[in-house]
Amino acid sequence: PDAIYAFGVHSKTLNKYGELPTVFFDDVENKIIIGAIPARAEFGYFGYLKKMVLTLHNIVMMKKGKMPYHGAMIHVQLKSGRKSTILLIGDTGAGKSETLEALRVCGDKDISDMTIIADDMGSLSITNDGVLGYGTEIGAFVRLDDLQQGYVFGQIDRAIIMSPQKKNARIVIPVTTLANTLRGYSVNYLLYANNYDEIDETHPIIECFNSKDEALRCFSEGTAMSKGTTSSTGINHTYFVNVFGAVQYREIHDKLADKYFKHMFKKGIFVGQIRTRLGIKGYETNGPEEGARALLDLISK
Repeated sequence: PDAIYAFGVHSKTLNKYGELPTVFFDDVENKIIIGAIPARAEFGYFGYLKKMVLTLHNIVMMKKGKMPYHGAMIHVQLKSGRKSTILLIGDTGAGKSETLEALRVCGDKDISDMTIIADDMGSLSITNDGVLGYGTEIGAFVRLDDLQQGYVFGQIDRAIIMSPQKKNARIVIPVTTLANTLRGYSVNYLLYANNYDEIDETHPIIECFNSKDEALRCFSEGTAMSKGTTSSTGINHTYFVNVFGAVQYREIHDKLADKYFKHMFKKGIFVGQIRTRLGIKGYETNGPEEGARALLDLISK
């Protein structure tokens, strides 16, 4: 598509599409995708517009042969000289941001630089050498509950705070640059953020998948324990934890996922899962911290 549009529309125009209609139209002939969100009070939450734009973006990426992801990606440079690009894929509340923040803290003595490529959404492209990862935005759309007390006030001069008195309150802050987002970093580690499994002898903190099919099964099931930050509760399953384009164009995404995972295993990219335990009571802090230390050990080898 040559153009993407997303905007608010008078509610009466969209009522025929359901009780809470957020819809889009893919004009294939003219290569234009148009998204519409009702101009009603319940849609005043910025996330509706943001996710609509990203949904349309992901559809465009899939049509170009790129695979979209819902996750966080960082490039880590260790003081030893080793460099790694890590992509954590997971649903809201899976522990992606918490684990990467814990990595920054626990790796203070070992890490010389951490570059954020994507905080929420991005896409992958195949190269002869491996897979390149890109982001979609320079800001982070973070839940207030996930931040340390007092942090928000320290960022108030450069942040947008949304509905702090409500559930799922958010803060928008810049976390990277456009150059980092669009550069394209070679992915070394692809991990599914598992926030629901306990750790034992057969369930390590970080587990490497042995085959493409094993990996696809985990990622496509998209299992997560809801933290209760939204209306969802208990164990949920979302196709590739990505309702933003992947679900709507699942047939295209299935083919892309099979192609990309096959290529990653062929190129020796580490594909597995990290058990953050963020959804298990009592592990809200220790889970991501232990996950971060295991991740630091992995990328230091």
